[in-house]
Amino acid sequence: MTETRQLGSSNLFVSPVSLGTWPMAGTTSPGVNDADSIATIRSCAGVGVNFIDTAYCYGPNGESENLIRQAISSERDSYVIASKCGIHYNSEGQQEQDARPETILQECDESLQRMGIDHIDLYYLHSPDPEVPVAESAGAIAELMAAGKVSAAGVSNAHLPQLEAFHAVCPVTAVQLPYNMLQRGIEEQTIPWCQKRGIAVVVYWALMKGLLAGHITREHPLDSTDKRLKYPMYQGEEWEKNLQFIDEIRTVAEDAGKTVAQVVINWTIFQPGIAATLCGAKRPWQFAEVAGAMGWQLNEAQHEIIDKALAKRGKALVNRVFY
Repeated sequence: MTETRQLGSSNLFVSPVSLGTWPMAGTTSPGVNDADSIATIRSCAGVGVNFIDTAYCYGPNGESENLIRQAISSERDSYVIASKCGIHYNSEGQQEQDARPETILQECDESLQRMGIDHIDLYYLHSPDPEVPVAESAGAIAELMAAGKVSAAGVSNAHLPQLEAFHAVCPVTAVQLPYNMLQRGIEEQTIPWCQKRGIAVVVYWALMKGLLAGHITREHPLDSTDKRLKYPMYQGEEWEKNLQFIDEIRTVAEDAGKTVAQVVINWTIFQPGIAATLCGAKRPWQFAEVAGAMGWQLNEAQHEIIDKALAKRGKALVNRVFY
């Protein structure tokens, strides 16, 4: 049975783990193929997940949205589908922002066509465009809602003043931001602001780009060509602190009979104000592991160990900070 939570005050009820389809786009993840990607999307039902997240720019030619069309077909009503607008690939193959109203309207129509659906359940502004007032982008999404093409509005990668400006024009159902055990800035202002207004918080990077999954160890470090090595969390003293932290989380996982990733995600989805977390995958077995974070809770003693480990770890250096 699918465990669901209400998204804000909307009529949308979602599983606390969502399938993020960015890895399936193939632009940053090696070894991607359509057969495995489609199988991963179809595996959602079997592991109790009904929430699928994509975006107009997940692939230069909408690869992720096209895969969703192929995977869900007649089962569309069984899923809550979220997509995003305002970022696309230009003719040089580079991502660029464009959140003008006319662009948002066009991208929504193209996303609907790609996925073979008549409405998008949750439509995010992917990121505020510095060249376009947030209120103008919000007005376009409000127009899409009035036309029945979008059921609920969201904002991703926005700071609190931008959320306020958007919400004043178009009521926000959900915000999507990075958040995890070591990246908790949104607890200060953004989560309380959302809770006060009945807005859901959906997070990504719960596993901190794989760092908190427990698979990267001293014995099995990242390959020298791995792009993650550019992030502070994978460098020098920060890297060693993170490895020590994971060692302590591993003791909780062993006690709980779960994997490190499952413990980390379970902790995340039960933090105050968090409605759901995105977990990217490109193979069914990968997604089955993270979906196994649902349906149970860490006990008091396990939380105490985690709290002590977090205090010992101290504030982490991260590359994207939201409050």
